[in-house]
Formats: sequence, C-alpha cells, structure tokens
Amino acid sequence: MRRALWASAAALLAAVGVLAYVGFTREPDAGTAAPPAHTAKITKGTLTATEKVDGTLGFGDPVTVTGRLPGTITGLPAEGSTIRRGEAMYRVDGHPVVLFYAGAPFYRVLKPGDEGGDVTAFEANLAALGYKGFTADDSYTGATADAVRDWQHDLSLPETGTVELGRVVVAPDAVRVGEVKAHLADPSTGPILQWTGSTRLVTVQLDVTRQRLAAVGATARVELPDDTEVDGKIAAIGAVATASVQNNQTKVTVDVTISVADQGRLGTLDAAPVSVTLVSEQRANVLIVPVNALVALAEGGYGLQIVDSGATVRTVAVKTGLFASGNVEISGAGLEEGLIVGVAG
Repeated sequence: MRRALWASAAALLAAVGVLAYVGFTREPDAGTAAPPAHTAKITKGTLTATEKVDGTLGFGDPVTVTGRLPGTITGLPAEGSTIRRGEAMYRVDGHPVVLFYAGAPFYRVLKPGDEGGDVTAFEANLAALGYKGFTADDSYTGATADAVRDWQHDLSLPETGTVELGRVVVAPDAVRVGEVKAHLADPSTGPILQWTGSTRLVTVQLDVTRQRLAAVGATARVELPDDTEVDGKIAAIGAVATASVQNNQTKVTVDVTISVADQGRLGTLDAAPVSVTLVSEQRANVLIVPVNALVALAEGGYGLQIVDSGATVRTVAVKTGLFASGNVEISGAGLEEGLIVGVAG
C-alpha cells in the first residue's frame, strides 16, 4: 500500500512539472473572455542554440629552434620577449641569427644564380626591411647580392653577398620567446629555444563527436576565470584527430583554434583555463516566443493563447522548432510577428 502511495505521489509531481513547463492542457478554441495574467509578443529574428566546452588560453603550440650555424652561443633572448622581422633571435660567435617571415625554412646557402621559392621569400623580407636596388622575385642576382652585403654590413656580419645556412630563422609572423633551452657558451648546433605566436589565442580539444559545433569563421564566446566574456572567432580546425585515455576511456579530439581580436580584454593572463560557448544550431528569420507561452493540447502537440483586441483569447495549434535560451521557434497558420500571446506566470 505504501509503495502504491509513493508511486501516485511521484506521478502527480511529474504531471505538475509538465504543466509548469508548457502551461496547461486545453483544446483549440475560437475565443474566450478570460485573458491571461501575463503576456508576451511573437517576435521575428534569429534563434541560436549554444553549447559550452573547455578551452585553454595561451599562445599556441611551441616550435623549437635548432641551431645550424657552428660556433658558440653568445646571446639569448629573454623568455616572454617578442621578436619581429629582421631582429636577432640569438647570437652565435657574437653575430646575430635573425628572424624573417616565411612559411618554410631556408634549406641551403643562398648565392647569385640561385632560383626558387626560398629566394622569393628571402628577397621579400629584404624589401620589407627597406633594402633596395634589386627586384624581389625568384632569382638571386648580382643586385640581390649587393643588397645582401648592405644587410650584412648593418648587422656587422662579413659582407660576402651570400646567406649562410642557419643565419636566418623563419616564422609566419612576430614570435614570442617561450622556453630558452640553451645557455650562454653552449655549442650552437643543438636546441636553442622555443617560440610561439605573439598573439594570445584559445585552443579547444573538441571531441570528434561534437565537430558539428565548429566551423571556420564562426563566432565563439570565451569566458575567462574572472567571469569576463570576450568575443572570439574560430580561426582553424585541426585535420588530425588525437586519441587520449582519460578515466580508462579513450577520447578522440581535434584541436580548434579561436582567435580573439580584442587582446586588451584578455587582461594580463598569458595562460589560463577558459570556458568557450560555441553555436550548435541556428535558425534565422523565424517566429519566436518564450517557452512558457506553449500550452499542451488535449489532442497532442502544443498551442498558443492568442490575445486578440478586446481581450478575447483563442488557442491555436503551433509547430515547434528549435528550443534555445528559454525561447522556441514556432510556425503555423495565422501566426505573425507582433501578435500577443499568453505566458505562464
């Protein structure tokens, strides 16, 4: 008997919960004279559903610089410093190893007569640094060698007109020095330091089952440890999935990189765990009402109480679409933006 009473009570509580969510059950009608105590308007716009995932604020994955010039390390940068095009990354035998911007490393000594993409990249950097008298193309000419001698003179290097292998380190843009691995007086042909990009970004290790949440160019919302929220944009999605074991379960993820245009909003944090809100689904140009405007209909489905002029009320059936942030997409005959509907108090 006691078990039956408990079951009846549980059923009653479940029924109350449903009614609290969708109002009350009734049949569609032509009109009544009992206006609801609370109302809202049907609006038209974009409805967005979101999901939160964990992320990490930082400067991205580090890249290790390995020295190629034989000699002794005589100068190293400070960790956390920023190095830009043409500046010294470290020094060997008192001479600088400089940073140029390029997508691929220089793999050979560059000299007159050479041609190729590495020549193009090198000459583009010389031109960007203000050196003149040559054409920035894919041919290393005598004019290029003259410009190189000017560049070597400015760096207090031997003015040979050729570029030694290892004299230049490349990166896509300015870099931030991470861990310095070498020490002064160490041989210069081992690991020297690590660098990252100089701009902070957010990395999310996104479960492959949730890849629908990520699209390059899509907006994202980053929540910092102090609850500050910053706008971001998905800049890149990794093409390689990585498996890891967590709590005896294998998790497969892809890296999603989120850029933050307003770096000032990130404060002084160099690294921190963050929460990232990603868009899971979106409906544009749809009719929207609060979820608590829905009423459950006796024959099934949902309806709305439409409050007409003169305070008459009629119940109409509606089709529901996306639910998000306490609102719901609706459609149905006779529905339009601006109509007043009853909502549960």
